[in-house]
Order: sequence, then structure tokens, then C-alpha cells
Amino acid sequence: MAAPEVRPRGARLPRSARRTQLLGAAREVFVAQGYHAAAMDEIAERAGVSKPVLYQHFPSKRDLYLALLEQHTHELVEATRRALASTTDNKQRVAAAMEAFYAFIDSESESFRLVFESDFTNDPEVRELLERMQRGCAEAIAEVIEEDTGLPAIQAHLLAVGLTGISHVTARWWIQAGRPIPRDSAAALVAHLSWRGIGGFPKADGKAGPA
Repeated sequence: MAAPEVRPRGARLPRSARRTQLLGAAREVFVAQGYHAAAMDEIAERAGVSKPVLYQHFPSKRDLYLALLEQHTHELVEATRRALASTTDNKQRVAAAMEAFYAFIDSESESFRLVFESDFTNDPEVRELLERMQRGCAEAIAEVIEEDTGLPAIQAHLLAVGLTGISHVTARWWIQAGRPIPRDSAAALVAHLSWRGIGGFPKADGKAGPA
């Protein structure tokens, strides 16, 4: 990944805009260097602000990292929920959810590295955010499975964990392999594999059909 440009110091910004700017600069540094090697001096310089300004918004590097991780884990959960809500056709739901995972992994910001490749998972709050993200994605999928199949909640959740696992693992392999096939083709291929499994569960109304 090419080194991002250092932003020039500019005019005063509203607090929310400044926070967004600082998070963007921090993401670039954390993605490139990881938590432990990142320095607040570099983040401040990248954002074009003084260190005191950075510390006004985030009292420590850990606070900054947690804020950034919370933002991106929330984004993935919400992307999953939007994908599931985008259609009532379950085959299309699987495809949309898979595309959401692949789009997150393929983001130009490479924010997925903070979520899936964090070097700070020994921190309890980091682990909790990552576990909350995994739960959130699985629960969103489990709700659909349980509603449509009538399976007990724990069985629906297990199937949902399996589907999210397929999404995460294959999407990460795809990016690490250098995007060997187009993203839409990769997502569609894994969605087809997933649908061949989950689509075999009958609907709760007793009719044969998609789960």
C-alpha cells in the first residue's frame, strides 16, 4: 500500500469533522504499522494537527484505536443487516450478504486489517469489540434462518456462525491471494456454495423451498 499523503495544517474544524479527520489519519497509520508500532506523533502529523489537538479528542493511542475499531466493526454488522433487509428472496439474501463481506474486505482503506488482523487482541476491550462484531453478524443471519425455517434458535445460530465463517475466511483468502478473480465473481461463487447448503432446509410453512 502506498504511503498516504501528510495533510497540511488547515483552518479550525467543527469537533465532529475534526474527529472524523483524526480517525481517518489514525486508520492509515494503524493499517500500515499495526497498533504497537504506530505513534501518536505520526498520526498527528498525518492529520495535519498538533499533538495537543489530537489528545483533546483522544486521550491515548488506545482510546483512538478502540474508537476506530468500534467504527469499523459496527460498519460490518450494519452492512450485513442492510444486505439481509435488501430483499425477501433468500437466495438473493445470501448473495447480498456475501457481497457485503467481500466489499468490506476489498475497501480501499484496508480497514479490514484492523478487524481481522489486529495485533492488539490481548486487550480485553479489543477482544470484546471483535467478539461483538462476530455475534452481531451471526445474530442478524440467525434471525432470518430461525424465522424462515422454524429451527430452534441455537440451531439457527450455529448455521449462521458457519455462514459468517465461510464469508470471513474466503474473503480474506481472496484478498491475500491478490484478488485472483473479480470480486463479484468470487462473492457469487461462495454465495452459491453457501446457498447449496442453507437452501436445503425447508421453510417453516412445510413447503419445500429456500431456508
